[in-house]
Amino acid sequence: MPRKKSIQNSATSFQSNAGDLLDYVAEAEKHLSDAHVTWCYEYVVIRLYREFENLMLEALTGAINNDTSTISETTGIEFPAHLTDELCEYLIVANGYFDFKGRDGLIKIVKRYVPSTHYLVAILKKRRYKDPIEYLSALRNYAAHDSYQAKSAAKKATGYERMGPCGAWLKKQGRFKWLVDELNALAGEVHAHAPY
Repeated sequence: MPRKKSIQNSATSFQSNAGDLLDYVAEAEKHLSDAHVTWCYEYVVIRLYREFENLMLEALTGAINNDTSTISETTGIEFPAHLTDELCEYLIVANGYFDFKGRDGLIKIVKRYVPSTHYLVAILKKRRYKDPIEYLSALRNYAAHDSYQAKSAAKKATGYERMGPCGAWLKKQGRFKWLVDELNALAGEVHAHAPY
């Protein structure tokens, strides 16, 4: 029998990597100019998004790998009881990559593969995580693209009408730390509910 994918390990890895990002900006603030620190914050929000995206893909892959009845229920197709995690990931991304647009987009994707009653859906639907996921998605796009449209979307997501560069906004008032703390809490809930 193939081994089951550990969603708990994925959640722990996310928390560790997110902590490393906090350490990175703390060191940058000690040694770099203000402009360079701003760039560091733009880098870390992109990296945090990548880590969160990976956590969500691994959690979804693990949910299918741990119990194929999840995907059978949503697709109406009976899958064998044991699928490799590579095959489970392929069912999600096929030849593309895992990407989502905001919290609602993420929930929509997750619900394609697990029932609405699944713990992943329940966690993502919690009011507490709406703003962090929306902020992360919008700020990542703003940092990556630096376009008028991305800036407008970031303003809308955060509710801040006055917003300079993404990194400059994130480094003030503990905003990046808050974002990491909230996503770490979400990862902690995933860890607590995952069977492995």
